[in-house]
Amino acid sequence: MKIKLFNCLLLLLTSISIISTSVTKVFADDAAIGTLSGTVTDKADGKPIYGAAVSIPDLKTGTSTNTKGEYTLNRLPKGIYVVQISYLGYATVTQRVDFSKTSVLNVQLQVSAIESGEVVVTGVSRATEIKRSPIPLVAVGKEYLDRRAASDNVIDQIANLPGINAVTTGPNVSKPFIHGLGYNRVVTLQDGIRQEGQQWGDEHGIEVDQNSIDRVEIIKGPASLSYGSDAIGGVVNLISPAPVPEGKILGSVQGLYGTNQDLLNGSFRLYGNQNGLVWGTVVSAKEAKDYQNQHDGRVFATGYKEKDARVMVGLNKSWGYSYFHASLFDDLQDIPDGMRDPVTRQFIEQITENGTSQIVPASELNSYHIPTLHQHVQFYRLYNNSNFVVGNGNLIVNLGYEYSHRREYTHPEDADIAGLNLHLSTYTYDVKYNYNFANGYEATVGVNGQYQNNTIGQATDFPIPAYHQFDVGPFAIVRKSFGKLDLSAGARYDVRTFNGQAAYIDTLSGKYPQLYEGNNPTTAPNVVPQFDALNKTFSGFSGSFGGTYNFSDAFLLKANIARGFRAPSIAELSANGPDPGSGIYHVGNSDFKPEFSVQEDVGAFLTLPSVSASIELYNNNLQNYIFQQQELNTDGSPVITQGYNTFTYVQSKARIQGADISLDIHPLPWLHFENLLTLTYGKNLGAGGQVADSLKYLPFIPPLHTHSELRGNFIKGLNNFKNLYAFVGFDHYNAQDRYFAAYGTETYTAGYNLLSAGIGGNVVNDKGQTILRLFVEGTNLANVNYQSNMSRLKYFDNPDVPVGVQRGIFNMGRNISFKVVVPFDLSPKSKQQ
Repeated sequence: MKIKLFNCLLLLLTSISIISTSVTKVFADDAAIGTLSGTVTDKADGKPIYGAAVSIPDLKTGTSTNTKGEYTLNRLPKGIYVVQISYLGYATVTQRVDFSKTSVLNVQLQVSAIESGEVVVTGVSRATEIKRSPIPLVAVGKEYLDRRAASDNVIDQIANLPGINAVTTGPNVSKPFIHGLGYNRVVTLQDGIRQEGQQWGDEHGIEVDQNSIDRVEIIKGPASLSYGSDAIGGVVNLISPAPVPEGKILGSVQGLYGTNQDLLNGSFRLYGNQNGLVWGTVVSAKEAKDYQNQHDGRVFATGYKEKDARVMVGLNKSWGYSYFHASLFDDLQDIPDGMRDPVTRQFIEQITENGTSQIVPASELNSYHIPTLHQHVQFYRLYNNSNFVVGNGNLIVNLGYEYSHRREYTHPEDADIAGLNLHLSTYTYDVKYNYNFANGYEATVGVNGQYQNNTIGQATDFPIPAYHQFDVGPFAIVRKSFGKLDLSAGARYDVRTFNGQAAYIDTLSGKYPQLYEGNNPTTAPNVVPQFDALNKTFSGFSGSFGGTYNFSDAFLLKANIARGFRAPSIAELSANGPDPGSGIYHVGNSDFKPEFSVQEDVGAFLTLPSVSASIELYNNNLQNYIFQQQELNTDGSPVITQGYNTFTYVQSKARIQGADISLDIHPLPWLHFENLLTLTYGKNLGAGGQVADSLKYLPFIPPLHTHSELRGNFIKGLNNFKNLYAFVGFDHYNAQDRYFAAYGTETYTAGYNLLSAGIGGNVVNDKGQTILRLFVEGTNLANVNYQSNMSRLKYFDNPDVPVGVQRGIFNMGRNISFKVVVPFDLSPKSKQQ
């Protein structure tokens, strides 16, 4: 393992060094060194604004204004780039600046209750204002994430955004869903690098330290154009901390406590920038007991222990930037099964292989102890983000290596023998050139993809085979502004190749089934086939065309049509075994065809001084849509294979339609009344002909959800307390009576209402410098007993439950989280402002 990581790091370093040396040597004369300086003031009174953020997203560089409102950015290349100036409580200013002609930019910020001018870098050729992109996008920053202190992971932190949901298996395992699509239909990125950690698994969460994420950008809809197969539903880009201003060494220590699980979450970060040499690190650890609610008490096997670390080092010069990142994720995660004593309904745990169990003692439920049956997930990542100034454009190179090691321990008498043992190595590449041509056209041409190698290791359960996978996809995107009209179009062609290895299982040589490694599998006694050899190639075209028309600064319309492509995953093609953590025996189908989608999006956006509103509608038609359905015996009971309920992948036509609606009212400058509504309908159209009522809806479609929040922001605060806020939130979830009822796959879910609230702010010293930040959030404050249809624990229980008892595990009860962040500044004295 260490040798493999070292070789990959050496390969990355060598590749980037060659590219960097070649590019900077050839184009050094073209990348003239420049600066940008200026003053940021309040438009109303002309006073300087201290601490305003000035950034150039495409160059990953930025700074903040000093006490006089002054700023300076050094080592800037020539060319036209978006400059963003922002400060809490003011309208963000976004301006395109030609650094070959402009070296001074003075900006006046205007007090505004409306947050606008957000810039994104995900899925666009260059940094672009959300309001000017025809693609449905949403982005949140660190302030938003910090205020969601009660969430156990970064996906839960964004799951309340319009159109975004999460399928969960307990508090620390969440998978993003966008407009009803998830699993291998949503690509999760970290800093633009694909996250590849066995996404096909129901209980396989996103292996990312939430404390290392400062920003999230989301594409809502087909993003195959920029990111290839698996992005047919959208993209979630998790972005790590930006470099600190030049001459600064900044850090923080934070701690969080959650009352429901006795969650402890601590993190340390330190980032520096000396003359363009940037570096940083984040180290975190968290652990939690079993969560609790009034209905179930403490829910056995929902605790976890997670450790994370990451380092970054790079250069930011006039020729561009090149950053190297390395990170590790190490998670011990309990495996819940929902089994209970049939009389007392107390949770039980298995203690022998033949099924003997005992009631879980209260002392274990109320401890941080990881039980014998658990998952151990380790995820190692090495990657490089580089952006070189070349001619009148930028050559962007993103290279990565990831190693995912997933073990699920399922044998109570043999704690050190893994039931599931998967090793997945992934090499990702993304090379593209952004440039301007003709009269204001912006273009991107590139190619990206990945190579994967999966082995199934020493184990006793084998849901998927060992395989090799290779993806390649060239693409081109063009964008042009015609005054108030912005148009964008692109095309891509993807090819994915699978080579799955045949495998045989020795059923009697040991205590447990094991992989047969002999030379005569077809004649050896007690050896049975598990997987046939698989050689498949899938290919498909993706395209997108859309436009945004800005009638004025206050009102705009968007429309986009996109064709998406997704090749079936290895599980969908070849699965033939149990995944212990999900409690499912998966069965795939090697005859599956690739999925194709055509999605239409339209949206209208209004931004006035005291009110903002938007409505976004979408219609997504999918061909060859793949999903799982439960297998039943002729008497209606579930088919049990090797002790697990059996689920088979099937393919059908489907349609998903919906709307994201928002209304944000500001009756007073400091008071916000935010309202969001998300509506998603998923329909199974079958393969032709009439579709039975029990089959006509798709699984894991969220119900109608409304979120209302009354929030007060007190930026100036009182004395030494600044940037104060307080909010009260109310969430309503309709009953989900549109569910995939066939074969007992899903059941009706009752509606429910949840109450939340939060307070927080900064404590500053006499110089105005922040010395402490506090975030308090309470969720489910009314302690409601409820089940979400997006929670897999809803179906975890005994095969038979008493009459009148609701089957499954309920979601978390009341939880109040307290988060404290203590920032510090280790900058050289001469550089401090």
